[in-house]
Amino acid sequence: TFATSTPTRASPTRTGAWPKLSAHVRIGTAALRGNGAFAVCIRKGRVLDLLTMTGMLGQGFLVSLQIFVFTLVGSLPLGMLVAFARMSKFRPLALLARAYISIMRGTPLMLQMFAIYFMPYYVFGISLTTDSKWYATIFAFIINYAAYFAEIYRSGIQSIPRGQYEAAEILGYSPAQTFVRIVLPQVVKRILPAVTNEVITLVKDTSLAFSIGVIEMFTVAKQLVAAQVSMAPFVIAAAFYWVANFVIDLAAGRIERRLDYYHD
Repeated sequence: TFATSTPTRASPTRTGAWPKLSAHVRIGTAALRGNGAFAVCIRKGRVLDLLTMTGMLGQGFLVSLQIFVFTLVGSLPLGMLVAFARMSKFRPLALLARAYISIMRGTPLMLQMFAIYFMPYYVFGISLTTDSKWYATIFAFIINYAAYFAEIYRSGIQSIPRGQYEAAEILGYSPAQTFVRIVLPQVVKRILPAVTNEVITLVKDTSLAFSIGVIEMFTVAKQLVAAQVSMAPFVIAAAFYWVANFVIDLAAGRIERRLDYYHD
């Protein structure tokens, strides 16, 4: 277990950004401890316990889903901006983007979350609040994944032959029209498998939010495992992750088939 208590001078609450879910988990796990281990429950009680665990994990999954959605909404466009900066002919800007990508990809996401969470307190003396963990998690995920998406975008854009830009210029297309109408559709098809891999990884990486005390699905699963002395919560949590990634894979495959109108 990681120690994520805040410094004493700030005295923030320890329940995280989701007090209702945290209280629900504590009450549920306390009741399960009182009933004994899962293995000795009677058959009807055992089915009820599985349904209860699934419901609690489902609530935790909603938090994981919010992390996932907010990260994609922020990192996909930010990654494009970083990619353009990385390819810029203005050397200081290109070097700055390259350094940003190197740091984000070269350090652990968990470490970045800790740094962002504690920096306001240790650097600026700002007291931490109950929402600090949540904001630190979202911000860390966005800037981390933006670096990966930036390199994927860059590889796709630079893979387009220079002759297509020249042909578009001859036909009277502006640079913006060339990118949107000619380059971008080809880039989307070429980078889709790589982007899909990152999105699938993001679903699983949401479990890292537990390290600074965000009550997401993996946190709930750990509490239930400790309460019931059973691997069942981990199995159910794994099923949630697998189903989510299976849906993403199906959606990406469908998009890829719709882009088959273009052939290299």
